[in-house]
Amino acid sequence: MATHADDQDDSGLFQEAVKGARPIQVNRAQPQIKKPRPIPRQLIRDERQALRDSLSDDYIPAHELESGEELLYLREGQSPMVLSKLRRGHWVVQAQIDLHGLISDEARQYVTDFIADCKKRGIRCVRIVHGKGLGSKNREPVLKHKLRSWLMQKDEVIAYAQAKPSDGGSGAVLVLLKT
Repeated sequence: MATHADDQDDSGLFQEAVKGARPIQVNRAQPQIKKPRPIPRQLIRDERQALRDSLSDDYIPAHELESGEELLYLREGQSPMVLSKLRRGHWVVQAQIDLHGLISDEARQYVTDFIADCKKRGIRCVRIVHGKGLGSKNREPVLKHKLRSWLMQKDEVIAYAQAKPSDGGSGAVLVLLKT
């Protein structure tokens, strides 16, 4: 068994062995917990408001193709064949919304959100049902005329044309979007 004298010898030997040693500096770093990036809520609200404000109810370009009450539009620089194909139903309608019962501001926001969603999803052809205005004041199609203006202002819109009678006729419009 070890005695007290042996412990002192061992201690002395240890002290002799580490006599010139210096303690090392150990920086124990705290684990870095990444904080989630802040959500720019105000920026998101501002962008939504800018989208709403970017669509004027009174925008009518000089190169509009409207003939009578039929809605027709072809973005400048596009082939007239695009509009012709759209009117004949060349593209399959991949999504649609119905604006019945919405007031103008609600409809504008709905159309803006719908087109943005379609763009994200790569949807090319959509139908927007705006109604014939039979239930509105003076029995006039208020949303039809506003929709025409809103769509012309959207950069994503290549062309639009009144739907065929089987697809809603003068109460709906087919819209061709950029992909």
